[in-house]
Amino acid sequence: MNEIMTEIKITKVSQSRVDQVDLENVTMGFNFSDHMFICDYENGEWQNPRIEPLALIPTHPAAMALHYGQAIFEGMKATLGKEGTPLLFRPEENAKRMNFSADRMGMPSFPEDLFVEALKQFTALEKNWIPKAIGSALYLRPFMYADEPFIGMRAATSFKFIIMASPAGPFFSRKIKLYAEKKYVRAVNGGTGEAKAAGNYAAAIRPTEYAKAKGFDQVLWLDAHDFEYIQEVGTMNIFFKIDGKFITPSLTGSILSGITRMSVIDLLRSKGFEVTERPITISEIIEASKKGTLEEAFGTGTAVGIAMIEEIGNNDLSIKFPDENPVSVMVNDTLNAIKVQDIKDEFGWIVEAK
Repeated sequence: MNEIMTEIKITKVSQSRVDQVDLENVTMGFNFSDHMFICDYENGEWQNPRIEPLALIPTHPAAMALHYGQAIFEGMKATLGKEGTPLLFRPEENAKRMNFSADRMGMPSFPEDLFVEALKQFTALEKNWIPKAIGSALYLRPFMYADEPFIGMRAATSFKFIIMASPAGPFFSRKIKLYAEKKYVRAVNGGTGEAKAAGNYAAAIRPTEYAKAKGFDQVLWLDAHDFEYIQEVGTMNIFFKIDGKFITPSLTGSILSGITRMSVIDLLRSKGFEVTERPITISEIIEASKKGTLEEAFGTGTAVGIAMIEEIGNNDLSIKFPDENPVSVMVNDTLNAIKVQDIKDEFGWIVEAK
């Protein structure tokens, strides 16, 4: 990191708004903390890293992100440790994935050490915004977008990198129902599905609204060719437990490499479970359900944590899952406990934000 990037200028608010928010009963995305981190990409380099009061961002109507979609983001959560220290969960992995997305979208990489340091200083400053309840956290949203004013199809030359935050309670308080989508697709090999690009989520909004109108919570995305191979669940990766063993779709170029996903794989294997990453068909899941070997299923993601699955709707067929989810519960409870230092972090995942 060059000298201009080593110091982050901090301008604090005169009065925090945290007392105006009930952190014991809060929904992600509606309330935002006092500050934001900003860094500008101009003349081929990142410069002027700073934390300042949250405010509107002046944007030219020709900003290229608005017209050509050069916009990416990350999602992560901050929790409080046993001594009240703010904690981050594997932030270096978010830094790596951010740059993977940037490369795919023709955007500049962001220094990974600055990414982590900015998160530490920002989270430490916003410590009072972190909810204390188990399963709650301060959701952190790093994002990058093209702000160069230009109408024309090429990569932009100026960008902004920003971190903002929203206190969040548990995302799902119950099991969820999925709708196996057979018309719309989320991603294809060679597309942007493995990047955390804003446009991926825009394309998913309408199909998700259709699924909700049918009584489901999320879409089960299938491959674009045969609508047979399982990809993701809404904004989550997915795991199935069949006959005592876990399977999850392999990362084949159209599936996001989830940080919760990779953590769950490590955790399950440490507990002695066999976990296989491979292509999975919806027909295989139907067959396992008929045989009685389909034991559990859950989605994994930063916002949702572990979301246990109750049912998958597939045309006129309903795939039901058992009422008991002992391993899913164990995974959820273990991850939550690691994130607040209730149990020892054997994996080295936790980073203190001091």
